[in-house]
Amino acid sequence: MFKTLKKVALVLLVLVLLVLGVAAFQPSYATYSRSLNMEAQPREIMQNIVNFRAWEKWSPYEKRDPEMKRTLGGETQGKGATYAWDGNSDVGAGTMEITSVTPTEVVIDIAFTRPMEGKNIVNFTLKPEGAMTNVTWSMAGPVNFMGKLMGLFMDFDAIMAKDFDEGLMNLKTIVE
Repeated sequence: MFKTLKKVALVLLVLVLLVLGVAAFQPSYATYSRSLNMEAQPREIMQNIVNFRAWEKWSPYEKRDPEMKRTLGGETQGKGATYAWDGNSDVGAGTMEITSVTPTEVVIDIAFTRPMEGKNIVNFTLKPEGAMTNVTWSMAGPVNFMGKLMGLFMDFDAIMAKDFDEGLMNLKTIVE
């Protein structure tokens, strides 16, 4: 029986080392991006992106925890505006700051503190196409080892695509 337990332990050790080894070679940087055409001009759309108060109407994360604590900085819109949240396990906790605004792009630094720590850059890019505007919501940043390991068992692309698609559809409903 001791021999059997020893073999089982050895097999488990090899499997754990294999999973850890595969995780170590996963990409160290991830980008998630979704786009949607909206029948509105960039200026109309932009008003809902650069104003953190407006996010309650369209952000998919706002609806996941109605009890979420939100803290807006002194400025609530435009460059320098900040937004902090602390919510349930569906939304976690973190902060955002708008670092750049042009007529067709908003750049936001986002720092997650819970459930996992991480820093990313969020971009909203608006590309006018006649009466339509193509809106792209993207997020990019480094992936730590724990993120790489979790990525072996979770499809982060699908999760982010679902969230971004929902948010873009909500935004489209508002501006159209």
